Amino acid sequence: MKIGLIGCGNIGKFILQSINKNGILPGSRIDGIFARNLDHAQQVAVEYSTKAYSTVHDLLQSDIDVVIEAANIQAVKAYSTTVLEHGKDLLLISVGALADRAFFDQLKNICQNKGTKIYLPSGAIGGLDVLKAAMSIGELKSVSITTRKPPQALPGAPLDRESVLFEGPASEAIDQFPQNINVSIILSLVGLGTDKTSVKIISDPGVTKNNHCIEAAGSFGKLTLQVENDPMPSNPKTSFLAALSVLSTLKNRNERIQVG
Repeated sequence: MKIGLIGCGNIGKFILQSINKNGILPGSRIDGIFARNLDHAQQVAVEYSTKAYSTVHDLLQSDIDVVIEAANIQAVKAYSTTVLEHGKDLLLISVGALADRAFFDQLKNICQNKGTKIYLPSGAIGGLDVLKAAMSIGELKSVSITTRKPPQALPGAPLDRESVLFEGPASEAIDQFPQNINVSIILSLVGLGTDKTSVKIISDPGVTKNNHCIEAAGSFGKLTLQVENDPMPSNPKTSFLAALSVLSTLKNRNERIQVG
């Protein structure tokens, strides 16, 4: 599998290290990267033995099979349609962009017309299989997520006390915390939607890890799932599990037997 990468920050470098240097996905390689800062992209390309492209269009003209977005919501909005229209599959990390329903529908229509796919890693959470199963017959009644992180991971959080920074629907949470609560959009997409998925974000100087508590109820019964994630060493805003889920999604892309 030949892979293109948009963005070469902390997660992008982790993916490059894992695939191009550590060989964690045999038979796969990141053949090209694009970033807004071409000089930086060229430096990264040399370090990880790949090629930097000056435009996304040039990247898409190569023989890559799938593109990974590892940048931000703005990059998703700017490049996703182009990637899909060129017949390339797309793996999104900044899934918060899909909170925009019109944009989501636009991408879905392109996929249907071009025969392409969008992959959304589970990120830093679990329990998605339960929600999908419940929604298959429309029997999911409520979904909520409470996220507790150290203040350094949350912009504007007080450093000396616990504080509830947000409480409301996922549709509003992703606007205020676009780098911190992508997990709520994943829950929304497999569940009740962004307006009916409840989110609470807590800054807590007493914790060193990113904590997520997911609660759901429906005809299946009740789900309570607590996940305690170590942050990436290079970026306290991102759970290490979120980066690992990207590799898992790529690995499962061509598996003949898929679970879940």
